[in-house]
Formats: sequence, C-alpha cells, structure tokens
Amino acid sequence: MANNTTGLTRIIKAAGYSWKGLRAAWRSEAAFRQEATVALIAIIIACWLDVEAIVRVMLIGSVVLIIIVEILNSAIESVVDRIGSEIHPLAGKAKDLGSAAVLLTILLAIFIWLTLLWP
Repeated sequence: MANNTTGLTRIIKAAGYSWKGLRAAWRSEAAFRQEATVALIAIIIACWLDVEAIVRVMLIGSVVLIIIVEILNSAIESVVDRIGSEIHPLAGKAKDLGSAAVLLTILLAIFIWLTLLWP
C-alpha cells in the first residue's frame, strides 16, 4: 500500500516519528541519556568559548555526531533483539559493530576538541 502523504503533512508526521524516537531513546537507553547530558554540557561550553564560528561548529558537531551514532546503535540493537533472544554470532557481531561505531565517534570528538582547543 502506497503512502499518499505529501507536503507539509508528511513533514509534520516525520517530525512526530523523530520526536517519538528521541523520547524512546531517552526513556530506554542509559547510554543515550549519559551521552546526551555530556553533549549538552559540551554544547554550552562550546557556545561560551571565545572561538571562531567554524571552531564552534566543529566542537558542537562532533558531540552531536555521538548522539546520532548512539541512536543508530540503539536501532541496530532493537532490531537484533526483535529477531530473537537466542545467542547468535551474527547478532553479537552486529551489536559489537554498533558499539565500535559509538566508541570511534567518541574518540573522534575527543580528538577534535583537543586539537582545536589545545594551546
């Protein structure tokens, strides 16, 4: 069945789905809550710092990227868990790869912050 929703209605519905996803991540994912809290603090600090606009954008973008990757990791975990509860090497691999993506994003953000702010 085709979805005939277009224009503003589609945008409003998409925004609602996105908000629902953010709420679900906040409610059910401790890592998301922790990373979102740290990201909010980092964004406040980035806005407070006396730096050029492009530096501020890179600082903020790096921490927002962590949140984005964490949401994708949570989505992967949810799909894997939906498929079944039995232990399977591919399920473990999928979860490990998602976790590795989050770790690499955190390391990237740390690298960006240190590189841009180290005297």
